[in-house]
Amino acid sequence: MDKAAFSVVPEPTSADAVRALIDHAILKPELTRADVDAQLDEAAAHRVFSVCVRPSDVTHAVERLQGTGVGVGTVIGFPHGTTSTGAKVAESLQALADGAFELDMVQNIGAAKSGDWERVEADVRAVVDAAGSTVVKVILETAFLTDDEIVAASRAAQSAGAAFVKTSTGFAGGGATAEHIRLMRETVGPDTGVKASGGVRGLDTLLEMVAAGADRIGTSASARILDEVAHRAATGSASVLGDDTTSY
Repeated sequence: MDKAAFSVVPEPTSADAVRALIDHAILKPELTRADVDAQLDEAAAHRVFSVCVRPSDVTHAVERLQGTGVGVGTVIGFPHGTTSTGAKVAESLQALADGAFELDMVQNIGAAKSGDWERVEADVRAVVDAAGSTVVKVILETAFLTDDEIVAASRAAQSAGAAFVKTSTGFAGGGATAEHIRLMRETVGPDTGVKASGGVRGLDTLLEMVAAGADRIGTSASARILDEVAHRAATGSASVLGDDTTSY
């Protein structure tokens, strides 16, 4: 994927357009291999853009999804971002060797809260350099940041060569908000991707994030969202499903 080929997407109007936005998250620490397999099979059945799995699941996910067209991404420095830069680089290289096609790294949140933007940028740049042509998304964990810190973190990630800035891990409380997505989009402009992740549990929320400027969505509610797309296409009205409150 061209790391610079990102722009604000129009509101999705079809199931295929929604599928193309979704990174299906399979990241809960307690998931068994059977749980992971069920989620991988669900992602394949719904033909989402990709899955984002735990680093230890990458090789298995690549093998299970071979031939489905669903990409396999993983997380780096997850979920706190406090591992050393060297550890993040090593984790990235292992993930790439295992077959990951995208990396979602957590920025050094403590450095961001300290205003040490040089350290934040250097941490991201090291992973970007290790990744080469592979897409790197930087998780800001916006629930912990002020608006000014979100702007500075987005700029640091962009300056370091990241392809995306991303709101959340889904494990820190809070999650993506339309206001934060707009702020991130305004900061990075049209040439860097913006990923909304955390709390996107239904179609209405997904559409709100896209309208605010997101061009990728991280969610574990993919089936619920795509069922809602199908219902609206068939009936012209919202279903009674609502959000999947068990997802993240």
